[in-house]
Amino acid sequence: MELRTLRYFVAVAEELHFGRAAARLRMSQPPLSRAIKQLEADLGTALLERSPAGVTLTAPGATLLNEARTLLDRADLVRVRVAAAAATGAAVLMVGILGDGTDRGAQRLAAAYRRRHPEVEVRIRETDLTDPTCGLRAGLVDVALTRAPFDETGLTVHELRSDPVGAVLRADDPLARRDDLELADLAARRWFRFPDGTDPYWQSYWNGGEPRQGPVVRGVAECVQAVLWNGTVGMAPLGHDLSEDLAVVPLTDMAPSRVVVAWNEGHTSPALRSFVQIATAAYRT
Repeated sequence: MELRTLRYFVAVAEELHFGRAAARLRMSQPPLSRAIKQLEADLGTALLERSPAGVTLTAPGATLLNEARTLLDRADLVRVRVAAAAATGAAVLMVGILGDGTDRGAQRLAAAYRRRHPEVEVRIRETDLTDPTCGLRAGLVDVALTRAPFDETGLTVHELRSDPVGAVLRADDPLARRDDLELADLAARRWFRFPDGTDPYWQSYWNGGEPRQGPVVRGVAECVQAVLWNGTVGMAPLGHDLSEDLAVVPLTDMAPSRVVVAWNEGHTSPALRSFVQIATAAYRT
């Protein structure tokens, strides 16, 4: 199974149309179709259900899509590390970041780490809200600057800061005029949800510990748009800048959101240890 074939399959699976996938890959459709048929033959199972309207994924196809994305991301990471080493001879530290890149703690960390380790090439991998570990488990990053809670099995997690949390509402929502809220005040409302397969600890926390109904979102922007367009309940740490069309009302019975730095157990290096030390100082300032 070649990486090129996996890239072909991911394009078809994401576009759900051979013609659009071929255009995206800048190739003609016949060789793309042949490559996918050969992949199905090699695996001994149908990956796609074809129809005149396009294609849909079979259950094995959905599984392969997730695995192929991880493999391709890993292959890209290998290329990045090798290219950086060839160009500069420098060590490379892959940092996964979740959420708001304008956080002042993260900005102080970046400046301090750069001053302390100008010889280290830092590469950033920003992830959406569906993976709070930012690719740690797949080996895509060395360290994650993220938020808890999530399944910490096999990981070392160090808390940097805790932030109170509020409900994000439309500014014209009657509840937006309140000084504070409890989760029970929002019980009958539609919330955002994360896709199936998202870390259950993470999902439960951002849904206030209860199963919710509402639109499925993958990123912060999608969550904000769900609030604006549909009046759903969003959640955010207090202090985040939002548009004037939105309001954040503190939740008095919601546990704080913990900013953490995490890495795989046993995976330490001088660059990683120093990153954790500098991060601890940067977030306490």
